[in-house]
Amino acid sequence: MDWFSLGLNSFTIISQSILHIAFSGHIFDKKTKVWYFAVYLFLLCMIEKICFRFSFSEIPAIGLEIIALYGINRLMFRNRHFVSLVAAILAIYIFQLSFGIINSVEAMIFSGLIGKPQLYPLILLATLIAITICIFCYILILKVLSLKEDKSYIKQLLFPTLFFFSLELYILQTSYHHLFYVFSLEEFIKHVILLFLQGLGLGILLCILYSFQIQTVFTSLIQIVQLQKTYIAEAKMRYEQTRAFRHDIKNHLCILNSLLNIEKVEEAKHYLKKLKITSASLSFLYQTGNPVIDILLDKKLTSAKMNGIVTEVSLLSPNICKVEDFDLCVIFSNALDNAITACQSVEGTKSIHIFGEQQGDFYRLEFKNTCCSKSPPSIGIGLSNIKSVAQKYHGTILIDNINPYFCLNVLLNISLPSDNIPNQNS
Repeated sequence: MDWFSLGLNSFTIISQSILHIAFSGHIFDKKTKVWYFAVYLFLLCMIEKICFRFSFSEIPAIGLEIIALYGINRLMFRNRHFVSLVAAILAIYIFQLSFGIINSVEAMIFSGLIGKPQLYPLILLATLIAITICIFCYILILKVLSLKEDKSYIKQLLFPTLFFFSLELYILQTSYHHLFYVFSLEEFIKHVILLFLQGLGLGILLCILYSFQIQTVFTSLIQIVQLQKTYIAEAKMRYEQTRAFRHDIKNHLCILNSLLNIEKVEEAKHYLKKLKITSASLSFLYQTGNPVIDILLDKKLTSAKMNGIVTEVSLLSPNICKVEDFDLCVIFSNALDNAITACQSVEGTKSIHIFGEQQGDFYRLEFKNTCCSKSPPSIGIGLSNIKSVAQKYHGTILIDNINPYFCLNVLLNISLPSDNIPNQNS
């Protein structure tokens, strides 16, 4: 191996370690540390040395790279088994694909330059272009995929990724085992076809990832529609009950007046007690100033109390609030569903505390419930939907887990004019 090849190989391995660790950190939405790069770089160098020492082909080397990156994702980023494997295969596949595309171009135009001095800067330029393609692909994937969320489609993602990865390894092993070929029209056409197939494979994979994102959005929309249907049905029922009660109120007052006129005080008190119970059933358990929140709190917390969960609510809806009813449904329904589910797995005292207050131009909601987990749960569809609503209103969510409580804080900007609030589906 000459000095140029050694330097180029070293540059490629260093770039590979940086890109793989950076991609893993971003796709898991976790902070990366310098020593992560150092450990992974050391592992890659050891793999390179072992494969060179025993004259292994590229396939065993890439298999060892997947194991190394999988170990980094599991032990350092502390991610789940399956998503760690998906992230490792996806990161290495994109890196190999980027260089595979450039290999096709090199095989088509570099054959006539073997032995000439201008070949070396062109090889270096090709390597830089391959790394640029890899970065571009990583950015595209990060825009449509996040493995921090516990989504059902992640398991479905493994099989198409493995298929395209296996195809790329086959092309690498059969067509690019030796970089340069004697130029011929047949070889040129072959590499054009290989270039097209690799680009097509990348495009199909990105389309699959995008379809998964659309599936998540569609699921969220279905959930929002279901929540709104529940709200409308509950509102109609309360309206009909209140209407019936108001229709009969004159008769109730006449009966009370008659009982008092004939001095049947005890009977009047008993009748009045029944009226009080009836009127109480028409009102909500909690009065926040917002009918959507009132209905959701009444529905969810009544269910919680039936399961032995102690509830406490201290919140008032701001007088001026630009938050849409749909979005309030998403926040409260998902937060309360998660809280009730977490409480059901706890033995002993179970409680849910809901707090809300206005802080300047922002409105802060806090949902705190008992839980049995010592670490924050992965962000599932419910928390992901809440986060999307918070971002829509230029806010954020904060998750904390202080044993035995799980705490979710939602911050919303309630001073934004309606024109400045982006459409959630855009």
